[in-house]
Amino acid sequence: MLSQRQRAVAWAGAALAGIWIVALSGYWIARNAKMTAEKLAAFVASVDLSKLSAAERAKAIRDLADKINKLPYEERQRMRADGSGDRWFEQMTEEEKGQFIEATMPTGFKQMISAFEEMPEDKRRRAIDGALKRLREARAEVGGPTNRPPISPELEAKVRTIGLKTFYSQSSAQTKAELAPVLEELQRAMESGRLQRGR
Repeated sequence: MLSQRQRAVAWAGAALAGIWIVALSGYWIARNAKMTAEKLAAFVASVDLSKLSAAERAKAIRDLADKINKLPYEERQRMRADGSGDRWFEQMTEEEKGQFIEATMPTGFKQMISAFEEMPEDKRRRAIDGALKRLREARAEVGGPTNRPPISPELEAKVRTIGLKTFYSQSSAQTKAELAPVLEELQRAMESGRLQRGR
């Protein structure tokens, strides 16, 4: 028979083992629950949007938007770079595209603003200079290929509206001041119409 001290040690050991099991289980669940660009790409590849009923299709698009919104900024950039969602976006109707843009753009713009504001000043300045250069080049070009699916002028206007609303409501006064030249150049590009023709 165990002494009282041995029983206390045994109970303490069992409790410690139980705490470790719970902690490791929580870590494993959290790690697997984290959304990544690879998981998103696997989800897109696993579902053929064109073969779904209207209700299944709407749910799949909502699920895609939810997964995109759960991506950390770096993973979202990777997803955009590899074009994971482009195949689905090309198959969406105009209404579905509009709903998808409304569901995903605000989170994406907030992430971009946060990432910009966290950059050191010299990197922010280089990012602004690079953006201005690319905008001026795009405005000067008459056309050219694009690797992104084209969107209608109405959806393009929606993207601009969502982006500007998010920018003005979420960014600091310093960020607004620093990005003013980019917005001015973007406005000139939109007014000239060349940016749209180059899409």
